[in-house]
Amino acid sequence: LAFNGELYNHVELRTDLAYPFTTHTDAEVFLAAHDRWGEAAFGRSIGMFAALLWNERSGRLLAVRDRFGVKPLHYHHAPDGTLWVASEVGALLAAGVPAVADAGAWAGYLTTGRSDGGPGTFWEGVRQVPAGHLLRWEAGRVEVEPWYDLVAETGADDDPRPLADVEDEYRALLEDSVRLRFRSDVPVGINLSGGLDSATLLALVRSLPDEQVAAYTFSTGDERYDETPWVRQMLSTVAHRSRVTRLRPEDVPALARAVQRHQDGPFGGLPTLAYAQLFSAAREDGTVVLLDGQGMDEQWAGYDYYEAASSGGDAPVAQGGSDRALRPEAVLDDLAATTDTPEAPPPFADPLRRLQHRDLVATKLPRALRFNDRVSMRASTELREPFLDHRLVQLALRQPADRKRRDGTGKWLLRRITGDLLPDALRLAPKRPVQTPQREWLRGPLRAWADERIEHALAAVGGRWLDPACVRREWRRFADGHGDHGLFAWQWINLGLAVEERPAAFGAEP
Repeated sequence: LAFNGELYNHVELRTDLAYPFTTHTDAEVFLAAHDRWGEAAFGRSIGMFAALLWNERSGRLLAVRDRFGVKPLHYHHAPDGTLWVASEVGALLAAGVPAVADAGAWAGYLTTGRSDGGPGTFWEGVRQVPAGHLLRWEAGRVEVEPWYDLVAETGADDDPRPLADVEDEYRALLEDSVRLRFRSDVPVGINLSGGLDSATLLALVRSLPDEQVAAYTFSTGDERYDETPWVRQMLSTVAHRSRVTRLRPEDVPALARAVQRHQDGPFGGLPTLAYAQLFSAAREDGTVVLLDGQGMDEQWAGYDYYEAASSGGDAPVAQGGSDRALRPEAVLDDLAATTDTPEAPPPFADPLRRLQHRDLVATKLPRALRFNDRVSMRASTELREPFLDHRLVQLALRQPADRKRRDGTGKWLLRRITGDLLPDALRLAPKRPVQTPQREWLRGPLRAWADERIEHALAAVGGRWLDPACVRREWRRFADGHGDHGLFAWQWINLGLAVEERPAAFGAEP
């Protein structure tokens, strides 16, 4: 067995197995469970993991990834049947897999903002085992199939039970999920922003006996985007030690290059850099495990764009917010024609649940999990996601639309469930996305740096992938103060960072 991750319910499984264990590790429980129950063991698990199970007698390798893909699992299947498997793409490239940028993946990112969620990666010949899937390798042949199906496990029908019953069950599962993720032999902390999800997490941690944890948040020093007043309000009634990290413009160039080295693809701009700094600070303090509130917006329809779907309308397709956050016209036709268009996941009947499912398995969540896993592991810290417990996600998805959104506000039922945990100022506050002054910094102190990154990108792929005149024109317009949506600018900067990291992969000179 090679095991990366955590099996949170290993204590309960250990009791069920009655196996002659020789260690107290969750990895041995994972192996024993597979020995006893076969592939059905994965369905009994509560955890985040990427694991390889080798059967010497049969000559079969089994590679398996957790339900939502919290932990990464990449592979290269060579023409001669040899299989290479690793948690990081960089390990495969170091082992001899050719480093060639995948044009189709970059085309999809540059035209639609889409990344992650499918079996492909940003590297030719490198695939990922999708979330909730397993890979079998035997005699040089590879088969990949799902072991977890969110649609089937959730069911097609709305939950018909009274509201009070759902509230009680979800609250009990919330408490159990957080309790399980506090099983650790190293110090545990929490990653806080100023929203409902973080406040809920902090309140649940506070209810655990004898749990004193360190709390971490970040600031950029810009009051327009500063969440520290909300975080201070959350912490005002608890004795948790807290630390605020500060991202400054002068930190960005070196930090962006360091983060790019570990991301295996493009990443999410300044917020990802701020999180990278936060995880490094936690490690400096000796905090090895951190929890955060990822997943609530997807399961309780917290984003504003869910509103149309909640009343039966169509959902947006592009993943950049506004369509003018992107500049697909800057992508040359030959590259655009290679755009990866993964098949849509099997839809639910109602539009809202269908959109939530898309975000959970194909777009928002897979992308965020990659960003966060890489920056946490870069600092040798472990990030745990209590709200991505499959029991919570399935129960929330089963609820009818009017239990998720009412009167233009998301997370309606979650706000009720947390009524005795949180003050109204936090519980009823509108959704505030995690934001940074990325637009202002790219137009100001980081403009020259951004210029250089974009020119690096154009030197490598201008005329092949991108229209240099269009890119320079649109970048200048944005940098000069025209328009509010600048995802396209970050895309080109990020492409430049990727070129700098591995120029030959993009056909550029080192």
